[in-house]
Amino acid sequence: MIIRKLFKFENAHVVRRCSTVKCRSSVHGHSYKVEILFESNFLDNGQMVYDFGLMKQNMKDLVESFDHAIALWREDDAEYLRDMKKHSARWVELPVSPSAEQFSRVIFVMIDKLLGLTSKINGEKEVKLHSVIVHETDTGYAQCFEADAYSKEMGDINLCEIDFSPQVKEDFKDRRLWEKILNEETFVNPDSV
Repeated sequence: MIIRKLFKFENAHVVRRCSTVKCRSSVHGHSYKVEILFESNFLDNGQMVYDFGLMKQNMKDLVESFDHAIALWREDDAEYLRDMKKHSARWVELPVSPSAEQFSRVIFVMIDKLLGLTSKINGEKEVKLHSVIVHETDTGYAQCFEADAYSKEMGDINLCEIDFSPQVKEDFKDRRLWEKILNEETFVNPDSV
């Protein structure tokens, strides 16, 4: 069985080296929709694959870290990166260009890592991240599966190379969220959300 949770965020970016002149040469924004799909052949004690309420915690914070932020590619021009960080309190620097395709891969890797570090409390069994869909517009989206997320050919996504601005980290409900993920600390879901 597959379940899906939808998240939304507003984000600005430049996608260097793409075909469209406007897209590769001007900062612009999108109203993104992100679908996170989980799968399991089992149901938990509440007859669910995974409680949607649990997704409103750390998973929501990870996806919303991009909200009202500028997504930066660490290989972009150094002066541009400095200026964007200087003039925006909310930014995320990525090891890959911030295209819809790469957003879907980055979010997949982050959520997959978090899911693997989260203890199960209600009989959840073999819950796996099926895919992540990132809608950049109403008519276009990218869907990432596990093989895509960890594909070296599409660019390595090392979580240690993702840098959140201090303001983004301050907005996490758990201000140590990213540090805990990088240190592979176990997350415990509360008994009730």
